Amino acid sequence: MTSVRIPAGWPATEEQARAVQDELRERVVLDEPGPPPGSGRVTGVDVAYDDERDVVAAAAVVLDAARLDVVAEATAVGRISFPYVPGLLAFREIPTVLAALAALPCPPGLVVCDGYGLAHPRRFGLASHLGVLTGLPTIGVAKNPFTFAYDDPDAPRGSTSPLLAGTEEVGRALRTRHAVKPVFVSVGHRMSLDNACAHTLALSPAYRLPETTRRADALCRRALRHATA
Repeated sequence: MTSVRIPAGWPATEEQARAVQDELRERVVLDEPGPPPGSGRVTGVDVAYDDERDVVAAAAVVLDAARLDVVAEATAVGRISFPYVPGLLAFREIPTVLAALAALPCPPGLVVCDGYGLAHPRRFGLASHLGVLTGLPTIGVAKNPFTFAYDDPDAPRGSTSPLLAGTEEVGRALRTRHAVKPVFVSVGHRMSLDNACAHTLALSPAYRLPETTRRADALCRRALRHATA
């Protein structure tokens, strides 16, 4: 487990954080398809908090994309680096997530975030932020639609409907299990939306959430319990 300090110069105010978002958002790459589903490696990242103790734990779990077996995993624990502000959650998570990724013994390949990419009020959620900082292809797979509108997809697995900000498609509601509530997929960096949805389906053979998210969620919670015991 890696211990993480808050980086020097890390934004301390909402104004500073939004200025960083404005700068980095210009670097998001949207014209690459990304790796094909079921190939190479894919890594889930997630975080868990203990606000009372000022502790955040991050996990990165690498899976073989074809078999969904765990190839490698790493965790990092540090202080919470930013207050809770909707739309700026990445600033609470990025330092420990980067440390967990850096501690992996192998390249992560595609990174799947438990959160948002372009489906974000400022079009720069955690998946986009992480992708720009690392250069890795990233997608966001969220449990709820945040502030965006969508029509319920048809019942069969694989059905989708646009996730809309007005008339702009910022992601898709994707049915990963028949007649079960959809997940909400958005592009982070260096990935097409069609391919992001295809990856999410390939990573969700048995449950609503992709295996990357399920494994990373369990690991970061264990790391948090260990760190605060």
